[in-house]
Amino acid sequence: MNIHFIIHEDFEAPGAYMEWAKEAKHQVSATRLYLGEQLPSSSDDFDMLIVMGGPQSPNTTLADCPYFDAQAEILLISDCIAQDKWVVGVCLGAQLLGEAYGAKTEKSPQQEIGNFPIQLTKEGLEDRCLRAFPEVMAVGHWHGDMPGLTAKAQVLATSEGCPRQIIKYANKHYAFQCHLEFSKELVSSLIAQEENLDEKAASQEFVQGKEELLFYDYSQMNAVLKQFLEELTASG
Repeated sequence: MNIHFIIHEDFEAPGAYMEWAKEAKHQVSATRLYLGEQLPSSSDDFDMLIVMGGPQSPNTTLADCPYFDAQAEILLISDCIAQDKWVVGVCLGAQLLGEAYGAKTEKSPQQEIGNFPIQLTKEGLEDRCLRAFPEVMAVGHWHGDMPGLTAKAQVLATSEGCPRQIIKYANKHYAFQCHLEFSKELVSSLIAQEENLDEKAASQEFVQGKEELLFYDYSQMNAVLKQFLEELTASG
């Protein structure tokens, strides 16, 4: 299988998504937008698209960020949808996937930074691709927005701070507002970009401080993510 990654920033690395792709010996390519690399003009050369996170939003303009073209990404995702390709969106990528389905991104009720539990909904408990997930588990978060919903979208997991953590738009199209790809190294890079993190942690319920983030064991969420990706891509 050929898998293409869209990576918006060097500090928003694919982590366990990339580990899974390499461990499964898939062919991997990537567009690193922060280096000025150009998006593919179509999805013809890959079977699966994984769109990572970033500090941008679908409403960010080219004037705001010259290397981020939200509409171009939405068009590429739409092409994947039309061609029945697999698409996984992560954080910003989840919101862009929703936008490709015509669902506008919304503000999350709470900003979440840290490792907090998500809970599977009835639909999540019944979803074959999520069968490695426990009903409740702690996963990573680093967001203030959340994907929009369509009439047919299924919310598969929620958290206390955000009601849309995992969304299924179609059998091959999943949006993860949460981050199961985190590692200590990846989180360290994110911390370096976040101003006044410890001050936020002292005043916000769903924000954790540097020490708590850096000493967390991310192995369980990584393993569950890899099982999800195996189940997803086995679905044909």
